Amino acid sequence: MESVRAAAEAGASRIELCAALSEGGLTPSAGLIRAAVELAGRCGVPVNVLIRPRPGDFCYTPEEVDMMLADIEQARALGANGIVTGALRPGGEPDAVALDRISRASEGMDRTFHRAFDVCSDADGRFGEIAGYGFNRVLTSGCAPTALQGAERLKIFRERADRHGVSIMAGGGVSPANAAEIARRTGVEELHGSFRKPLASLMQFRVDDVKMGDPQRDEYTRLVADRDAIEETIRILAGL
Repeated sequence: MESVRAAAEAGASRIELCAALSEGGLTPSAGLIRAAVELAGRCGVPVNVLIRPRPGDFCYTPEEVDMMLADIEQARALGANGIVTGALRPGGEPDAVALDRISRASEGMDRTFHRAFDVCSDADGRFGEIAGYGFNRVLTSGCAPTALQGAERLKIFRERADRHGVSIMAGGGVSPANAAEIARRTGVEELHGSFRKPLASLMQFRVDDVKMGDPQRDEYTRLVADRDAIEETIRILAGL
């Protein structure tokens, strides 16, 4: 919720809500969705919910797709503006069966095809297909480790996506230091970032040698969105 508050109060135009960002993001709980929609709504900021049932690849079993549909239904009921999702076949092509079911379940919601796009086969030729499943935009780094590194391809993607009525949202390593360059080089109108900073735990009593997850992780520090970094990025982009 610290991140939701920071983004909403800093003036973000939209929030992508997820849990487990250290895993690339997973579907958040009902409680988090409800609270985020209420808080962001007071600032007039819509919330799109990540629909991703597990970490790892984006090739889902029928049972996992059933879970995703249930999560979409729940997100809609809790007031979410839209969803952020994607699904691939073993060969890297978009999963037509899964995406058709997702499209029908999310009818009327804002829809973003997430960075599964960056690991799909023949990314350059997929925009018409993705538009056909009702997606409004594609979140992509240009199939590169970061959006800055993928800037040239992002520009090409934007031009191709425009022909199919799909927008390109550049994401991957976006920061106040590079946002302007990414925007100028690509021509995209939407940038996506986590803008994270460390937040120390309130715990005074600590047991450092007992870990609940990754044994290398400091469980008394977590990462949250930095309001100052978001505000700075918005100011920079407004000046272009």
